[in-house]
Amino acid sequence: MIALDGWGLVALFVAGSIAGTLNVVAGGGSFLTLPLMIFLGIPAGVANGTNRVALLLQNVGAVWGFRRHQVLETRLALRLALPAVVGAAIGSWMALQVSDFAFRRMLAVLMLGMALWSLLRPVPRDAPESEVLTEPGPLLMGIFFLIGIYGGFIQAGVGFLLLAGTTMAGLDLVRGNAVKVTCVLLWAFVTIAVFAGGGAIHWTAGLALGLGNLLGGQLGVRLTVLKGHVWIRAFVSVTIVLFALRLWLLG
Repeated sequence: MIALDGWGLVALFVAGSIAGTLNVVAGGGSFLTLPLMIFLGIPAGVANGTNRVALLLQNVGAVWGFRRHQVLETRLALRLALPAVVGAAIGSWMALQVSDFAFRRMLAVLMLGMALWSLLRPVPRDAPESEVLTEPGPLLMGIFFLIGIYGGFIQAGVGFLLLAGTTMAGLDLVRGNAVKVTCVLLWAFVTIAVFAGGGAIHWTAGLALGLGNLLGGQLGVRLTVLKGHVWIRAFVSVTIVLFALRLWLLG
């Protein structure tokens, strides 16, 4: 396993702080951290697994923050998380079967596609409180199962998909984000176990990244509750494009 110097760990902490904020506000933070780990010499598959350690720390803090602000629909979050966790277990196993080269190419394509979608998509509207589902149906549960597979496989950009799912459940953006981080927190335990079993986690990098994600996640909770998500979108999109182009050239 590659040994990182002090500057590399500092870079991971800073990137984790930015990514943690972005992940909680909307999503896409992994589009920053995954390429950075690859640029630092960590194999792509190991970077994918290592990223889950950071997400675990990030979302422990984020769930606590949303609960403190009393905006977490706990019952609904747990019901939607169940199929997502099953899907994430499958997706993370699938990720271990993919070569580093193929993973880098898939990540680059997904980054460009997500950046384009982020720029062109309309700003989501908050759903009226009366439309919030109390018992998600089979269709929504199936959607969260598929989102879980994607999240287990690559994670990057899954926040946008989860927010689309929570909008279908009738949640506003603030409560939708609270459900989103709960789903990611719960499936992080499963994905870490799968990637660790496959020897695909760099624990030192994961801790440095995770401490940054934990800090950024707390800032993201504050921004989300204050509805400060719109101004971040352009910055995220431009940064994703630059990283995607650089990642593709590594091919």
